[in-house]
Amino acid sequence: MSDRPEERAIYGSAPPRKKVTLQHLHALRSARTPITVLTAYDFPTGRVCETQGVDVTLVGDSLAQVCLGYDDTTRLTLDEMLHHVRAVARGSRTPLLVADMPFGTYLASPEEAIGNAVRLVREGGAEAVKMEGGLEIVETVRRLTSVGIPVMGHIGLLPQRHVMLSGFRAQGRTAEGALEVLQTALALEDAGVFAMVLEAIPHTLGTYISQRLTRAATIGIGAGAGTDGQVLVWDDMVGTWHGGHKAKFVRRFADVGAEAARGVQGYMAAVRERSFPALSESYGMPKAEWEHFEQMAGPVRAGEGDADVAEEDR
Repeated sequence: MSDRPEERAIYGSAPPRKKVTLQHLHALRSARTPITVLTAYDFPTGRVCETQGVDVTLVGDSLAQVCLGYDDTTRLTLDEMLHHVRAVARGSRTPLLVADMPFGTYLASPEEAIGNAVRLVREGGAEAVKMEGGLEIVETVRRLTSVGIPVMGHIGLLPQRHVMLSGFRAQGRTAEGALEVLQTALALEDAGVFAMVLEAIPHTLGTYISQRLTRAATIGIGAGAGTDGQVLVWDDMVGTWHGGHKAKFVRRFADVGAEAARGVQGYMAAVRERSFPALSESYGMPKAEWEHFEQMAGPVRAGEGDADVAEEDR
């Protein structure tokens, strides 16, 4: 594109609203107003989250698959995440901006986690970080919050550990398993998380945990409608991702993928039949100038420019 069009025409407009803060999220939870969270990976999706009033924009490590073509989230590097966080931060300013900490960037020690989280905040523009895990990350959460970096937890199904879990399986479906998920949620809240994602757990357990917690908001993805909010992966939500198994909790609210395919097909057909570009989509030249040009350059000779093969090459 040679010119940057007006953002209003592309992304729509919305009335001005105040910056979403942790206090605002707590107020939504107290008022039992569901919190809306969407993933974003670039400036355009960040802008849609901005203009349409999303509460939390999450730069999820799912970008490994939906944007970068990796097999799973464990391949994503911190530098790759930073690149995408910066792009989203330029477009999504009002929602709280949360960045996933990639696999391996917070497990070795709290000190390593702090260093990497600081990079996401300082270099990327993130306002909070998200970490997958249970009791083993409690001390890291305490350290991060103690230095002023808000943390969102992620429990239940942990995509970064899908190999250990023998695949992407729902968690907490036995009494013992449900109790373990609850204890993890309580421990993370005590450590200071402001919210936590509950992924792929029974809806009754999702509601129960949401009621047991006193401060941390619960953001469900496959945890039922009784959580304090919901999150979906952008590409699942708009129908642009068709790789692998479609999770039970995914609902497609648009079919952008099919529309894009129709657009590509229409474009190719128009090019091949030479109906694109039309005369109205082409630049003209004054007739006198064109005639002057032909006088200087000479007319095109018959057959010139054709793809005929020379006699000696036949």
